[in-house]
Amino acid sequence: MLYDAYVERVYHYIYYRVTDEMTAEDIASQVFLKAWENLDRYQIGKSPFIAWLYTIARNQVIDHYRTFKETVELDEALYLADDHKPDEEVQTTFDIEVIRDALELLTDDQQQVIILKFVNGLSTEEIAQQLEKREGAIRALQMRGLQTLAKYLEEKDLL
Repeated sequence: MLYDAYVERVYHYIYYRVTDEMTAEDIASQVFLKAWENLDRYQIGKSPFIAWLYTIARNQVIDHYRTFKETVELDEALYLADDHKPDEEVQTTFDIEVIRDALELLTDDQQQVIILKFVNGLSTEEIAQQLEKREGAIRALQMRGLQTLAKYLEEKDLL
């Protein structure tokens, strides 16, 4: 039941921090495996369960990038070499890469707030609970993060 209740939110959180869907799916499955293995460590009432899952997800993403070596499957490389990608797919890939590049300019807290707010659709109050911060701090992180993103997009002539 916990998996069904939280998998989409955890997946979206991870997806905007890694390079592709399959990696996000793999990391999401690792998050739930770790949660299951360490369920006795979760302290009921200290923080919401989803906050605990986001912490595990954040750590799994960090671990992923520590050991990350980019590879491309042979079929995909041949497909890319033949330049058969439709325009829409190319634009979507470009948009996601721009967003990821922009997110890397933000602090970790700003990244978390922006992803939780605009990808996962959480309210400021929910984000504050999950990150164990005051709502005012969440609004400030969001504002600074959005300002940084806007400046980056303006510099790239994308706004």
